[in-house]
Amino acid sequence: MLNHGTQANREHLHADCQNCFGLCCVALPFSKSADFSKDKEGGTPCSHLQCDFRCSIHENLRGKGYRGCTVYECFGAGQKVSQHTFRGKDWREHPEVAEAMFQTLPIMQQLQEMLWYLTEALTLKVTAAIHDELRRAIEKTEKHTLLEAESILSLDVATHRAEINLLLLETSHLVREETKRKYNMNKIAYPDRGADLIGANLAKRDLKGCNFRGAYLIAANMQSADLRGSDFIGADMRDTDLRGANLSECIFLTQDQLNAANGDIHTKLPSHLIPPMHWTQM
Repeated sequence: MLNHGTQANREHLHADCQNCFGLCCVALPFSKSADFSKDKEGGTPCSHLQCDFRCSIHENLRGKGYRGCTVYECFGAGQKVSQHTFRGKDWREHPEVAEAMFQTLPIMQQLQEMLWYLTEALTLKVTAAIHDELRRAIEKTEKHTLLEAESILSLDVATHRAEINLLLLETSHLVREETKRKYNMNKIAYPDRGADLIGANLAKRDLKGCNFRGAYLIAANMQSADLRGSDFIGADMRDTDLRGANLSECIFLTQDQLNAANGDIHTKLPSHLIPPMHWTQM
């Protein structure tokens, strides 16, 4: 049985921009594209970043050509680097920490993202057999996030991610098998992990329990599709049409994936996610 009801342990895994020194607006590079109106090098402040570390066009990022900013999710890495790792020293007042701070952000973001997935897995009743393993993985990952900056920069994140991924794969298997039993499905044969579904017409399809891990769903039409019990970890959902789709029991879907997609008031989401602001304009 699925249960997404436990929310308490996820509060620190959401961005808290008021306690961050605008790190994503400085540390990360971007290139002129459909997502950004101009180029910016990593370590260079965005021209719209104000002296109080707030964005001057935050309310109209999409209209100003910064759609990519509305998609990015740090999972709480920004405030953790700002307030814990560097103990409230901002890069403007303390330029000597700037480079290390900017290098730490993407590593912390990966660790926080792992915590998001692990915490979600722990909220599921169907994963009861591996709850102890999930708790140990959360504890280990959390300890990594509390290290000094020098230690964080020397972490073997790839190896740690591989260890975590084994638990996430097991979670996916348990959820999708439970979905088959719950809805009396003989098999789930579509699609394969990492599938190229760019522009695919999947409207109104019964896609319960599918494995969309790493799938390319760019501009895919999933209007009114039944996606309950499906795994969306790492799926590229830029401009995916989710209008009327049922994602209420899917797993490993993140807010940034939704922010990149299109939906409407009829799209059903897991309780821990919210409809993006631009959906209301469609």
